[in-house]
Amino acid sequence: MTTPPPQGNPFAQSQQQPHDQSQGQAPYPPQGGFPQQAGQPGFPPPGAPVPPEQPRRKLSFKTIKNIVIAVVVAGVAIGGFIASRDDANTAAVGDCMSRGSTDDNDPDLEVVDCGSSTAQYTVLAKVEGNFSGITAQSKCEAASKDFQYVYTETNGSKSFLLCLKDK
Repeated sequence: MTTPPPQGNPFAQSQQQPHDQSQGQAPYPPQGGFPQQAGQPGFPPPGAPVPPEQPRRKLSFKTIKNIVIAVVVAGVAIGGFIASRDDANTAAVGDCMSRGSTDDNDPDLEVVDCGSSTAQYTVLAKVEGNFSGITAQSKCEAASKDFQYVYTETNGSKSFLLCLKDK
């Protein structure tokens, strides 16, 4: 024979008994500005070990080194791009140029706005290729009759010459 199932709802919550002070507990949690003391619910008893703090993820030397290298490389690339935007190799016919150095062997020509007070020369022709002094003169004579100066830049496959005149 089987025993009958227990009567009532097995999932029902147990009925609460009325709170009275005889059990030694306050009817409500403490309120106001009084902090709870150790030994109270939610706090470890005195002398109990405190759980260790969650370990923080530390940045390793290798990670920091890689970040620094990436920032330096990006800075150099951006600086090089900005510095080269106004160089002679970006000059086109009709651009104005300024001389950044008094050294005739390295005049440091830069493209400037033609309305600028620093504009000294106008580009009459730009010829791609590697040219020496006499060859450069003859190339500029063929490209522009009223040139006054020849500027050559030898940079491997990006060699060129500029035929310039005073602005």
